[in-house]
Amino acid sequence: MKTTKPSLRWRLLLWLLLPMSLFVGICAALSWRNATALADYVQDHDLLSSAQVLSDRLIWEGDNIAATVPPSALSLFASPERDQVFLSVSAHEDGRLLAGSADFPRPPKSTASGEPQWYDTEFQGRPLRVVFTQRSMYELGSAQMVDIAVGKTTGSHDAMRLKLWWPSVVYLLVALLLAGAIATLALTLELRPLMRLSRQLRRKDPLHLDMAIDTDGLHRELRPVADTLNAFTEQLRAHSEAQRRFIADAAHQLRTPLAMQASQIEFARYTRAHRKDEDWTSRRADMDAMWREMQASNRRLVAVTNKLLLLAQAEQPDAAVAPEPVDLAALALHVLEQLAALADRRNIDLGLEAPDGPLVVRAQPALLDALVANLVDNALRYTDEGGRVTVGLAKLDNGEVQLTVDDNGPGIAAALREQVFERFFRAAPGTEGTGLGLAIVREAARACGARVTLEDRPDGGRGLRVRVVLAG
Repeated sequence: MKTTKPSLRWRLLLWLLLPMSLFVGICAALSWRNATALADYVQDHDLLSSAQVLSDRLIWEGDNIAATVPPSALSLFASPERDQVFLSVSAHEDGRLLAGSADFPRPPKSTASGEPQWYDTEFQGRPLRVVFTQRSMYELGSAQMVDIAVGKTTGSHDAMRLKLWWPSVVYLLVALLLAGAIATLALTLELRPLMRLSRQLRRKDPLHLDMAIDTDGLHRELRPVADTLNAFTEQLRAHSEAQRRFIADAAHQLRTPLAMQASQIEFARYTRAHRKDEDWTSRRADMDAMWREMQASNRRLVAVTNKLLLLAQAEQPDAAVAPEPVDLAALALHVLEQLAALADRRNIDLGLEAPDGPLVVRAQPALLDALVANLVDNALRYTDEGGRVTVGLAKLDNGEVQLTVDDNGPGIAAALREQVFERFFRAAPGTEGTGLGLAIVREAARACGARVTLEDRPDGGRGLRVRVVLAG
């Protein structure tokens, strides 16, 4: 089952909004911390001010200390949240309550410095923020320490914190939504060239390999994609054109021997039906000549078919897979033994010059055999009768192995030395052959990782040298 990924636009937008959302979250947390710190400061300042007002209202009444709660001490806590305020003024030594609520919670730890202490606690089931301070009262040489505690519920504190924090969060969320909207619009506009590219491809006719893409208006990041598609299309077009030419040429090469065989078969049927009155000797001579022609046509047909199959094998993409060690000297000697009969018929001196011992290369044995056989066969067919063809093998200083095939035939003009590797091309059209030999050599060399060059003979004589260099 095919899986469809989400829209590229939404994926890009998601990747953009993820860090922005993380940033908004961090900013909201920092804003909450700052709002909390500010609300704590305001509440603690009010509590301390109220405690100081209470401290200033402590007086001596005889031998005891009296405390009164002025309205100014409570007016500091007026708020819409209707917070409750709790007070406690007590003697430090005996804990005697002088004013306020009894059983008021004491600070979790006492300090001897007399500095104010703030702490959070609960009283009568309500959360409180409390400030605790102390004051020394002096009278006629005597002194007494007084504990003062002022607590307030946290409603106004929480409301202030939320009031300080929420606008910042709203601004951040609005900024995030605005950024998402702008990013969506920007991605839509910037992805339009990609949509145009898609529409271009849909309008093309794949059967005619008309897949060239117009790169005008494409972003710099999309141009490599378009250029790659155009390059692939051009390669497919060239490959398709080569295949078309190959099929046309192969059909042309096969049509001639097939047509000759059809004519000869028809002639044989005609002779058998209408020439019964002729003498047997004359008829037998005609039939022998006809059978020889049919045999020659059949040999040509088989040769063309075999070479076409060999060329197709050499052109396979996996032809170079898993090369094997091959003794090139033994292979070349085997090829010369197979072609010795052809050399004898044409009275050509066929020889091999090779160092003692094996020359091992890594290649596909069948393709390497085809390469050497086609080179030698081509040299024998293009060399005049009474000529000379020499196969040479040598080990180069860099470890590579060189194969040369020298002949003293008519040679190949320098202008045609690239063209002769094309299928069915013949430098001398009147010669015998299929026109596939050097095409097979080129493809077999490519599959074997070898280099093939056509050169003049090093001694400056008439003829041609074919040089093949293989990895040792």
